[in-house]
Amino acid sequence: MDILLTGSVAYDYLMTFPGRFKEAILAEQLEKISLSFLVNGMSKQRGGIAPNIAYTMALLGEKPRVMATVGEDFEEYRAWLNAKGVDTTLMKVVPDVFTASFFATTDEGSAQIASFYPGAMGFSASQSLKELNQKPDLVTVSPSAPEAMMKFPAECRELGIPYLYDPSQQVLRLEGEEIARDMEGADFLFCNDYEFELISKKTGWDLNQILSHVKVVVITRGKDGADLYSDGEVVRIATVPEEKIVDPTGVGDAFRGGFLAGYARGFDWKLCGEIGSLSAVYCLEQRGTQNHFYTREEFIQRFRQNFDDGGKLDLLLK
Repeated sequence: MDILLTGSVAYDYLMTFPGRFKEAILAEQLEKISLSFLVNGMSKQRGGIAPNIAYTMALLGEKPRVMATVGEDFEEYRAWLNAKGVDTTLMKVVPDVFTASFFATTDEGSAQIASFYPGAMGFSASQSLKELNQKPDLVTVSPSAPEAMMKFPAECRELGIPYLYDPSQQVLRLEGEEIARDMEGADFLFCNDYEFELISKKTGWDLNQILSHVKVVVITRGKDGADLYSDGEVVRIATVPEEKIVDPTGVGDAFRGGFLAGYARGFDWKLCGEIGSLSAVYCLEQRGTQNHFYTREEFIQRFRQNFDDGGKLDLLLK
């Protein structure tokens, strides 16, 4: 199955401050605040929703394509994705612009000061599904530039391409009519439980009303697993016990990658969700969104310690 992923591509610059911000901030002087924090650690991580999802899919033997705009500093990242089995031919370099970047400093109390530079992501809408030589079987629409998030669902509807709508962090800035418009006709809606409540509030639609517009709704619920709703059926998806908790960043993307890898193989909803659940835990156990690794044999072995796949996961080895 040809799955095309759209969404953000970014570098994450993560720093740690050996103290507490609140000790340096004077409330009565906020209007003229001027501070510089000496950090004691920094890491540069590959990130962005589309390549995060693609990375997990590739680990499980899929060959996902990513369509996105990136900066002139992207070549090392491109080489990394190519080596992992992700098709980056539709990742377009914007001249004289950096790849989108997230800069975050976290103190000892887990308070965080951050900035996001959209960079090349701001040009996402310059791409078009109409220009593709090969029509994908499914397109994922994940957060990127607002114009692109409106354009790609419209093109999917016009071209008759099934799509997965994943507004996640952008739910806060989207209006209810925008969300309703782009859920209309979507094959999937993916969100976490908080985002679902926002979507419901903004659109005025409850779960049953949303299901009259979207074929499948998947709501992730953190430590409580996930629920899938479709055709009057509710599928409960359990979590997998983690060996350790290191970093929750990117866990939702890994879940989506695992789910889509199962979907591409034609597995039932429960099995797709369980593959997503284990994929998410592997990400949770490492720092960064693309630093977890496993062979497909290792994945299957750990999966069978927690779930019954009826031998179906052997297809991942082919």
